Amino acid sequence: MEKENKVKLARIVLSAVLLAAAWALERCTALPMWQLLLVYMVPYLVAGYDVLLESGENIAHGEVFDEDFLMAVATMGALAIGFLPGAENQFPEAVFVMIFFQVGELFEDIAEGRSRRSIAQLMDLRPDTAHVVRSGRELTVAPGEVQVGETLVVKPGEKVPVDGVVLEGRSSLDTVALTGESVPRSVAEGDTVVSGCVNLTGVLKVRAAKAYGESTASKILELVENASSHKSHSESFIARFARVYTPVVVGLALLLAVVPSVVTGQWATWVYRGLVFLVVSCPCALVISVPLTFFSGIGGASRLGVLVKGANYLEALARVGIVVFDKTGTLTKGTFEVTAVHPDKIDERQLLHLAAHVERYSNHPIALSLRNAYPDETDGCKVDDVQEMPGLGVHAMVNGETVNVGNEKLMASLGIEVCHCDKCKSGAGTVIHVVIGNRYAGHIVISDRVKDDAALAVARLKQAGVKKTVMLTGDYEQVGAAVARQLGLDEYHAQLMPADKVAQVERLLASKTGHDTLAMVGDGINDAPVLARADLGIAMGAMGSDAAIEAADVVLMDDKPSKIAAGIQVAKRTLRIARENVVFSIGVKAVILLLAALGMAGMALAVFGDVGVLVLAVLNATRALHTGGHAMPAARRRRG
Repeated sequence: MEKENKVKLARIVLSAVLLAAAWALERCTALPMWQLLLVYMVPYLVAGYDVLLESGENIAHGEVFDEDFLMAVATMGALAIGFLPGAENQFPEAVFVMIFFQVGELFEDIAEGRSRRSIAQLMDLRPDTAHVVRSGRELTVAPGEVQVGETLVVKPGEKVPVDGVVLEGRSSLDTVALTGESVPRSVAEGDTVVSGCVNLTGVLKVRAAKAYGESTASKILELVENASSHKSHSESFIARFARVYTPVVVGLALLLAVVPSVVTGQWATWVYRGLVFLVVSCPCALVISVPLTFFSGIGGASRLGVLVKGANYLEALARVGIVVFDKTGTLTKGTFEVTAVHPDKIDERQLLHLAAHVERYSNHPIALSLRNAYPDETDGCKVDDVQEMPGLGVHAMVNGETVNVGNEKLMASLGIEVCHCDKCKSGAGTVIHVVIGNRYAGHIVISDRVKDDAALAVARLKQAGVKKTVMLTGDYEQVGAAVARQLGLDEYHAQLMPADKVAQVERLLASKTGHDTLAMVGDGINDAPVLARADLGIAMGAMGSDAAIEAADVVLMDDKPSKIAAGIQVAKRTLRIARENVVFSIGVKAVILLLAALGMAGMALAVFGDVGVLVLAVLNATRALHTGGHAMPAARRRRG
């Protein structure tokens, strides 16, 4: 792209020099009109041969009315107008229009290249090589050749090639390309690392958890590359507008040139006005600047760690009126821990022992927290007949005794009366009850910590113009109420199954007003259906499931819900810039078109009405790339 721009710039400079030489030759000699045309054809063809070729190819493919066609007709008409009786030649104007059209194209290419480079630098995630240990030897291979389960060596300064788990070593990882955060992330044995991060200090040995094609870096690159295929409503409107607008203005220009000429006999005057009208009417400022604005907006959001999958989703993000949150892993950390053990007729250790063994085969976060609280699985206990009951709990035989571990619904189905403590009543955690045979044995309180920026996220959403914030959770009513109260949410609904969440979203969708959109924020596999159903699905990218990320339209790369408000502000700014370009382009063109029809606008003003407006609109579009004050504190620190 840079090489092409340099060639185009050289052509523009050369044609400008040749134009000056042709103008000087015209002033110093008395060449006949046809010889003068040949002189001016040299700078004209140097500047615009590609425009003429492109126009011819488009006509051959049935795509007639585009900016290349308009420029070709207008400039060739200006070259020919001097041969009309009583007309002065417009050779310099024809070359001037073509040169400045190429100047506008050059500005567009430079601006788009700048946007692409900014995103490419931000998303410079693709690792070049991977060091894999095979048969005791360290081999350097392409990342795509790494197999799941293989051991990788990641040295300081290298990118993590695939997602994995640290087997050995300690280090700090630069995650700025993924999350927009400038503070390095410390990792040690047992921690998860994702591809695209840069290892800063120590040597790490990592077990590959995913193939390269399924790893974070590959997924992000795929999303960025495909983002342009999702056009916004504004972009689609501009494309439809141009298809109708262009033939209409060509017809009007033809009428302006022919009808008054037939009536008055002043062909040179009215053909010239028709050509000026044609130059001004080119819609390239709209057709080019609006998509470029959205592309730049996607880049600006990416700088903050908010990955938007397409321009249509950026537009939906700007109009969010309702934000619906999942709780666990979205507003809370999803890292449960045992905070209270209240036994009844047995000791605390025995209660934990029974609960942990019954839950030993489950991957649910609550089960993991119970096993972490009682990690000794090799204590000689015999656990048989494990049966998981969705939404209720787990049944098992432990050393020949029937043990049920679960919630109050399970206890009610068993006819067991439960005991409540102060923590249970406050909703400060999830309560797991244990029954041995048909005898109540006690309960365990497990709490999930609210994310540090969750309350800030809700407050910022209100500041960004969001009208309602709602939380949907499968957790208990008391837990949901406590979290909603702590964060200042407008509404919450607890003890929901995945289908219940979809039903709640359907209800909220029906309650929307105007052009508002509903955004659903989630992280788990069970959130995928509701993410897909919402107007806009927002997934937690760092800790979220692949299914949720796949179903979502926007991905938060560092799992901070406060980034949603930052993304909304960037999206609103992008739409505002796009509207500025539309109003400015149409307004200026309308005025100059009227002046051209009245004979008060020459070719120079026509060039400004086309190329000048294009350049200004393109420069304005690139403002969407800069996050400005919408960046999070860490992003501001990075620039400082």
